[in-house]
Amino acid sequence: MAEREVRRDESPTDTGPAKDGDNIQTQLQEEYLKSLEQLEEGQLIEGKVIQVTQDQVFIDVGYKSEGKIPIQEFSEIPKIGDSVSVILIAKENKYGEVIVSKQKADAKLFWKNLRQAFADKKAVDGKVEKQVKGGFDVNLGAGVHAFLPVSQADVTKLERPEKIIGLKIQVYVERLYSDGKINIVVNRRKFMEENLDTKRKDFFENTPIGTDVTGTVKSFTSFGAFIDLGGFDGLLHINDMSWGHVTRPKDFVKKGQEIKLKVIRIDRQEKRINLSLKHYSDDPWVHFEEKYHVNDIVKGKVTKLTDFGAFIELEEGIEGLAHISEFSWLKKVQKPQDMLKPGDLVECMILGYDLQAGRVSLGLKQVQENPWEAIEKKYAVGSRITRKVVKVTNAGAFIELEEGIDGFLHADDMSWTRKGKNFGLAAGQEIEVMVISIDAESRNIKLGIKQLSEDPWKDFNDNYKPGSPVEGEIASITDFGLFLRIPGGIEGLIHKTNLVENRDEDPDEALKKYKVGDKLKAVVFEVHSDKQKVAFSLRDYQKKVQREEISRYMTGEESSDSTYTLGAILKSKNSSSED
Repeated sequence: MAEREVRRDESPTDTGPAKDGDNIQTQLQEEYLKSLEQLEEGQLIEGKVIQVTQDQVFIDVGYKSEGKIPIQEFSEIPKIGDSVSVILIAKENKYGEVIVSKQKADAKLFWKNLRQAFADKKAVDGKVEKQVKGGFDVNLGAGVHAFLPVSQADVTKLERPEKIIGLKIQVYVERLYSDGKINIVVNRRKFMEENLDTKRKDFFENTPIGTDVTGTVKSFTSFGAFIDLGGFDGLLHINDMSWGHVTRPKDFVKKGQEIKLKVIRIDRQEKRINLSLKHYSDDPWVHFEEKYHVNDIVKGKVTKLTDFGAFIELEEGIEGLAHISEFSWLKKVQKPQDMLKPGDLVECMILGYDLQAGRVSLGLKQVQENPWEAIEKKYAVGSRITRKVVKVTNAGAFIELEEGIDGFLHADDMSWTRKGKNFGLAAGQEIEVMVISIDAESRNIKLGIKQLSEDPWKDFNDNYKPGSPVEGEIASITDFGLFLRIPGGIEGLIHKTNLVENRDEDPDEALKKYKVGDKLKAVVFEVHSDKQKVAFSLRDYQKKVQREEISRYMTGEESSDSTYTLGAILKSKNSSSED
């Protein structure tokens, strides 16, 4: 700034106002020179921007000339009138210029503020410039750098540390010097935790239920997704993603996606927040009875199979259960997977519903005609049919009448005369049977083979009395005797004691003389038709023959070729009387 010059037309001998003006001018010059004398080199002073060029910024510091600062020292280009702090380097160089430095002023101010922030435990700004061993290099400004340990760089473990390089951050200064040297260590994590606590506290205190919030999908679990609400998490449960069936959370939201959600629950004590996506649409159950009624036949998609049935979605948000017992009229379904798979489109009937519980009971078989309702007409009692054996058990055999409908042939209904288990039946074998009873309600059909022929026991008492002669073949041999099968298939026991004629003979030895298939004549020894049991006797048959021979002999009717002599007959008679 040039000093004010005395005008040539002014006279030093002028009086009046001119003289007063000279006094004021002199006083101002003295005050100005005095102020200049107070400035010291190295002093921090304030200046104002008076001009900005492409390369320099001119600063008025109140001295006789302006200071010049390279424009590179400014992070942002200043405007005319802006205040700038500078250090007075020299009042005047050899060219009469004032030399000032903004960089040195910035450094001095920076350190002043840094020490104050360290003392007051206040955060300072910085920028992460690069990754170094064990952490990061942070530029705090004014050419000052600090070390940020990786453990103090974030509130969570940094999976990709390079992601924070270039970020502008706020940190606490934990250390300025070490061993008398500048060694600055900063902490970002502590600042973030305090900031999060403040934001979280504000959220819980000032956020009402129903508030719309925006967050970012952070991570997934089997039961939903965690949403970052700005440093603290809320849970979007799988059941709150849609009114419909949700199997995988990833089908509804994507990691990193910014999403608008509604706050539906806040637990201030446990610090839990529940969010919802589905509450932006109406609950479909509200309108259920307007669209669906019991006995309606509807279409749906199979969403899930369990051991006890299938879940079927009628529309988004309305899902019903078809129990395994409602799958088929005919088949006894063991596993739902045998008939359905997820994604199948099916027709079903609404059997019932509970609006409060949000449940619908569905039936698959009800959309088909129940074949059991016409079974009694189709297979009348007494009808004869030829069908295939599908399964043989100890109690009998299952016979397939048609697909899904079996009848049972009990072992007791296989033969009037023989007792056994399955009489050699095998799966796949075709046999003729008779329908002997039907119970459609309990789905029970009884079949029989023996009913195809007359019961030989029916008139047995009329045709066979004790002592009546019979003829047959040995069907089987046991330790206690043998079974003789006579015409008609009836089998009777000849006890081994009834094989011998007198006590001297050994019954066991007598039993050894016979084999299966031998032809024998005997007489009826004992009959119990109600129990379908008969016993025969070989000994009594022999006695009967002997009595008849003696009778014929006594009446002179014996033939010449008779094998009995009189002595033999008398011996036999005596033997009989002894018995």
